[in-house]
Amino acid sequence: MLEAALLVVFPMLVAFGGASDLLTMTIQNRVSILLIAGFAILSLSTGLPLEAWGMHALGPLVVFPFCFVCWYFRWMGGGDAKFLTAISLWIGFTPELMAFSLLASLYGMFLTIGLLYMRNMVVLPDTLARQEWLAKLHDQRSGIPYGITIAIAGLQVYPMTSWFKMVAQAY
Repeated sequence: MLEAALLVVFPMLVAFGGASDLLTMTIQNRVSILLIAGFAILSLSTGLPLEAWGMHALGPLVVFPFCFVCWYFRWMGGGDAKFLTAISLWIGFTPELMAFSLLASLYGMFLTIGLLYMRNMVVLPDTLARQEWLAKLHDQRSGIPYGITIAIAGLQVYPMTSWFKMVAQAY
């Protein structure tokens, strides 16, 4: 049962956060709060050692200041910053955190370039323009939904984390 929770809680919340940002341009605070609560509950349930708690807590302590600066200069939204920080708690201060950061940055760059191109060069057909989420995504005054790139990077890195090693040891 615990292994199932490790395989479901993080991916489900991260996928929901990414999809929510793509479709509504917002990541609700409850997604980040549930990620933090899920981490705490599963860490207690698995008997995560105290030093591992410290390494996991160091992840957000390193990531959050960078996210705060990006939010302050309006390079990313507050929801994206909180989402990125909550995901970094699950990954911890490990080599996977660097992989996650690099992937999220790379994917974010490609998304930004793609959206800027689409917003300036592509005219949406009427049937697509009637889709509220797509029209908002196409609007030049809208931000960039980095939550989707953060989610993809998080889901890509998650199988490399210590959580998956716990699941593998159980089988």
